[in-house]
Amino acid sequence: MKHTIAILVTDSPGVLAKIAGLFSRRGYNIESLAVGHTETKGISRMTIVVEGDDRALEQIKKQLNKLIDAIKVADLDPYNSVGRELALIKVKVDSPQHRADMIQLVDVFRAKILDIGDQSLIIEITGRQDKVDAMIGLLSQFGIKEVVRTGKVTLARGLKVVSLPKKAKR
Repeated sequence: MKHTIAILVTDSPGVLAKIAGLFSRRGYNIESLAVGHTETKGISRMTIVVEGDDRALEQIKKQLNKLIDAIKVADLDPYNSVGRELALIKVKVDSPQHRADMIQLVDVFRAKILDIGDQSLIIEITGRQDKVDAMIGLLSQFGIKEVVRTGKVTLARGLKVVSLPKKAKR
C-alpha cells in the first residue's frame, strides 16, 4: 500500500540525508520526495511517498518522531487529502502536423506549452500521478527528449492541518 507522509523539519543541513537514510535502512524505496519552505521561517515540509505495509510504516513514523530535526510527522489519508505532481516534458517536433497534434493533446489535458522551439516544445502538466503518466505515455509517440517531475505534494482536506505543535511554534 502507498503511503504519503508529511514531515515538518527544521531547515538545516543534513536533515534530508538523515530522513532518507532512515527509510533506506528499513529497506523502503522512496517513490517520491518533495521538500520546500513552509509558512514558518526555519521550517521545511517534506512530502514522501513510499510503498509498504502499515505495521512497518508505523515503526518508521516512530523513528522519525525521535529525530531531533523532525517536528511533526503525519501519514496523510489519500481520501482526505489532495495531492498533485508537476512535470515538464520536452517533446521533439518533426512536422507542422505533429505540432498541431501536440497542441491539441496539451489542450485536452489542460496542460500548458511553456516554450516553442524550431524542433521541440516544452510542456507543463500538473495533476494526479495517473494524469501525468497518461500524458507522458501519449507524448512518447512523438519522441520525448527529456522529462523532469516533482515529487507529489499533498495537503489534508478541510481544516485539518499538518502544522507545528503549539510548543514548537517559532
